Amino acid sequence: MKKTTLILLALAGLFSLSARAAGEAYDEIVRLSRMNETVRGVRSMADGEHYTLLEQGDIRRYRYAAAGAGESLLPAEARDLPIADYAFSPDERQILIASGRTPIYRHSYTTSYYLVSGGELRAVLDEAEAPRDARFTPDGRGIVYSDRNDLYLYEIESGKTRRLTGDGAWNRIINGTTDWVYEEEFGNTCAYALSPDSRTLAYLRFDESEVPEFAMMRFDGSLYNTPYTFKYPKAGERNSTVELWTIDLATGRRTQIDTGVESDQYLPRIGYTPDGRLWFYRLNRRQNHFELVVCEASGAQHVAYEERSQSYVERMDDRTITFLDKNRFIVKQESLAGRMHLYLHSMRGGLQNVITQGDWEVTDLVGTDGKRVWYLSTEGSPLRRALYSIRLDGRDKRRLIAGEGYCTVVPSRGMKYYIATCSSAASPNRVEIAAGDGRRVRILKESAELRAELAASPRPQKEFFTFRTERGDTLNAYLIKPLGFDPSKRYPVLLTQYSGPGSQSVRDRWEMDWEDALAAEGYIVACADGRGTGFRGEAFKKATYGRLGALEVEDQLSFARHLAAQPYVDAARIGIYGWSYGGFMAVSCALKGLGLFKMAIAVAPVTSWRYYDTIYTEIYNNLPQYNAAGYDDNSPIRFARMLDDRRTRLLLIHGTADDNVHFQNTVELARALNRAGKQYDMMIYPDQNHSMLPDDTANIRRKMLAYTLEHL
Repeated sequence: MKKTTLILLALAGLFSLSARAAGEAYDEIVRLSRMNETVRGVRSMADGEHYTLLEQGDIRRYRYAAAGAGESLLPAEARDLPIADYAFSPDERQILIASGRTPIYRHSYTTSYYLVSGGELRAVLDEAEAPRDARFTPDGRGIVYSDRNDLYLYEIESGKTRRLTGDGAWNRIINGTTDWVYEEEFGNTCAYALSPDSRTLAYLRFDESEVPEFAMMRFDGSLYNTPYTFKYPKAGERNSTVELWTIDLATGRRTQIDTGVESDQYLPRIGYTPDGRLWFYRLNRRQNHFELVVCEASGAQHVAYEERSQSYVERMDDRTITFLDKNRFIVKQESLAGRMHLYLHSMRGGLQNVITQGDWEVTDLVGTDGKRVWYLSTEGSPLRRALYSIRLDGRDKRRLIAGEGYCTVVPSRGMKYYIATCSSAASPNRVEIAAGDGRRVRILKESAELRAELAASPRPQKEFFTFRTERGDTLNAYLIKPLGFDPSKRYPVLLTQYSGPGSQSVRDRWEMDWEDALAAEGYIVACADGRGTGFRGEAFKKATYGRLGALEVEDQLSFARHLAAQPYVDAARIGIYGWSYGGFMAVSCALKGLGLFKMAIAVAPVTSWRYYDTIYTEIYNNLPQYNAAGYDDNSPIRFARMLDDRRTRLLLIHGTADDNVHFQNTVELARALNRAGKQYDMMIYPDQNHSMLPDDTANIRRKMLAYTLEHL
């Protein structure tokens, strides 16, 4: 009895040390990350010569061309507001402020609105119960907003509100905002658009009556817990029926717009051309046929652009189509050349010319002045992003950012200037203003304090490399080795990865998370982007189509075997971690690895693609009605019996209020593991969502650090 007690006390002391070390290591990562400077709430003003920033509760206006203290645009009483977002009226004499944020799902939230006009602040839309997605009308006289699934128009001068739709109802009808799956997968919440003359409002109407309802249990410290129910279309199930309507804002007359004979389709974006014609994106359920449809004033319609694929058309966003004028637009697409590039089209004449081409990819269309286009690309390396400009005829290409690394860019109106935030794995953020031709104007932020600290106390850096799998595929990867690395020693290794379609984890960018703390504790952190990840061409990305989890798992197992063969790696101490799709991968590798991994951590894992939503799952795996094997053959639930729990320690982590990857995924995997008599660990976060918000983002990272230190 005494000997057992001593052993238990010793183990408890070790765990306490690991937990303490984990907390201190994570706190240091957070401290350093906060020192990496950036700018928030950047808005270009209409003249293209000024911009605004959100700084310490204030909105300040600056000149691009010259340094200065900036001008506050808010009255003193407004500077105590927690500003979630803001927008200028078209004449820039008024500012609409969204203050506070009550989350609904990932992107959506309700808020309180305030209007700054004539130097005064006043609350607006305060008669609404749950206002959201408010926008000025183009003439600046009104504000359109959504409240409880209906649309309203607030008249600024009179202070009166008009209800524009009247049939909105929870879990039934949504007018002007998106349903859950559109918000999550198409990345937008506002489903209305105003004509340039402010006379007409177009909006999407979602009828989700037939969409199956999901009940997510809420606990909230209550004596009796209650379910939160919402419409969630899982793969193969019914989607919302989506209609396109217009409202004449003078008369209130509503008109339904013909969107085709097929009702089981998607309308991901709507809007108006510069000359006032309504347009909409149309995408079939399989997501392999995309069309841009333009509506003429006569009521006639024509398909101005379409794209087809044997597998899928890459998901569209606000930059898929960029209108230049009433006749021309730029398309960003990959199916023509097998790489993402830019093409100039006309409304009636189709493809006019190729703007960009080469064995690299355009990652973002930054802006255009109607003669040239500015874009970010992987031309130097798929791990990096550099800014270029080129004429619309594809000539006179110029590289505007000379340094290596990874850049993001916010343009001014008309591309007179831009604000670039650039970093590399070895160098934190530098934020600078440049003229449209690339000439540097000045530096806004350069993370000087962080740079000085890193120079005085260097931290381990990423070492990028490529390796070939047993099947001959070349994959990009990196290692983070401990300071004082000794190649004659053997180190434990944690593989971190995401691996989802079109994603990228191996990139030359300054970023830190909990895994980086392991290097200070004598661990190697490793990462590889396998087949299916992005920015290496269409064929590489779409290789995983129809069989999610097959090739990706093969590649991570190959990477682990490659590392195990290195003389500086302790092959008996290799672990793997992932979150969401990465969690699906981590648990799949743990089960199929046959003891290759000593430890695996899977956070919010998908364990059957039958449990996940229509848009994401079906674009990459087709519908389960047509590809059952793609859903079942690689489900971790199906091969739970393969876990070698004598050699692999598995930790499952999930939030019970995860509206995205439902807790159901972990529950059903646990059921399968229990039936197979397997031992594993589990950490549950009550009432936390997919990101472990609102309370536990730090707790989970400390837990994962402590678990790794204890079991790897």
